[in-house]
Amino acid sequence: MAGMDHSGHDMAGMDHSANGGHAHHVGQFRRLFWIMLVLAVPVVGLSEMFASLVGYQLPNVAWLAWVSPVLGTVMYVWGGRPFLTGAVSELRQRKPGMMLLIGLAITVAFLSSAGASLGLLPAQLDFWWELALLVVIMLLGHWMEMRSLAQTSSALDSLAALLPDEADRVEGDQTVKVPPSELNVGDVVVVRPGASVPADGKIVDGEAHLNEAMVTGESAPVKRRVGDRVVAGTVATDSGLRVEVTAIGDDTALAGISRLVSDVQSSTSRAQRLADKAAAWLFWYALGAAVLTAIVWSFLGLPDQAIVRTITVLVIACPHALGLAIPLVVSIATERAASAGILVKDRLALEAMRTVDTVLFDKTGTLTRGEPAVTAVATQGAFDADDIVALAAAAEADSEHPLARAIVAAAEVRGLQVPARHRFRFKARNRGQRQRGRRRDRRGWARPAGRDVHHATARGRVVGAGRRHRPAYSA
Repeated sequence: MAGMDHSGHDMAGMDHSANGGHAHHVGQFRRLFWIMLVLAVPVVGLSEMFASLVGYQLPNVAWLAWVSPVLGTVMYVWGGRPFLTGAVSELRQRKPGMMLLIGLAITVAFLSSAGASLGLLPAQLDFWWELALLVVIMLLGHWMEMRSLAQTSSALDSLAALLPDEADRVEGDQTVKVPPSELNVGDVVVVRPGASVPADGKIVDGEAHLNEAMVTGESAPVKRRVGDRVVAGTVATDSGLRVEVTAIGDDTALAGISRLVSDVQSSTSRAQRLADKAAAWLFWYALGAAVLTAIVWSFLGLPDQAIVRTITVLVIACPHALGLAIPLVVSIATERAASAGILVKDRLALEAMRTVDTVLFDKTGTLTRGEPAVTAVATQGAFDADDIVALAAAAEADSEHPLARAIVAAAEVRGLQVPARHRFRFKARNRGQRQRGRRRDRRGWARPAGRDVHHATARGRVVGAGRRHRPAYSA
């Protein structure tokens, strides 16, 4: 007997194209960031300003002067493409924002640097190093943002994976395998032991313990009878059922959870909204400051300085902090929450959490891992604990019951050799029986046999295993 501690596929109506898109963007920005970072090293290292700051002398080699222009052009065209595309989109919508500011900064830096390299503009306008750093920093910020969205999307993919690939629909006296997407309201489906419920419905025949942990957070299987409603994705752990479909597509519970996750991806935090507004105002401010700078320096009779100062203003107006800090903070917060099994419904909730002083929990699984585990093994007489666990794991090898999976996992953790089983039979009332050679082993709920286990049984921490009708206990 093993003691348990309850610590802790496309789905109809769910669109996964967005999730795949986020994963694609994560890979795109990650790959682009590392390539641009490698290209930025020689560009920055060969800049006179960086050399003077660090204190080294650049080699007097003619061809080195073209390394920065060539690599800088590649970084502008390739690495800056996402921002230039976004800038064009904001111009078309007449809504200047972050992308337009970034696009303006890298474009001005590129044009001025190219002019300086070709001798058309003063040498002070060589901004290849600034262009390289702008592209790298902004790619890092957007990579972080896409990664946070993809992390949330992975939780959505896990929900979709709960549905079976096929459903057994009852048609007359026989069952026909069909995709869950072809089910209609009113259809009756057969849910076999260990199988997932293909759609929301109502039990019309049979009773079984359903594992609903992935939907409700409740780690212990819940017994469902005729007339009870069941949710798509839950697993019948011990017996078969016949379920009448009552909801499909967008009306299912999983589709509702999917919509919540999608809302998170499209929502923005208050800080992000403020940053977007600031970016819009900063765009007009940068243009105004640039025009004013050009007028003042031209009025002072220094047209060359007017060009240099004006371009400098436009380059330094790029919102480094707005483009990197906010996506990075949101990324870290949502990723850590998702990795802990917490789906944030709206990013505004992250900012509201700082004012929360009381939290109410209504599910056991919310505060625990939601996965039963073998916490101790106690034997009676000369029985060996490892032997008992190995025999119990053999009997439970093919079961989908959470307690069965915990026993199998315990055998794996202990590194036990699980014997092969033969002539396995499952009996009602949570009792299994298997035969290995001429030896028959039984597993079932514990019954006292010279050992007091009532206290553990009452807490839901005991299952039983025995040999030849002689039980051995653990709690």
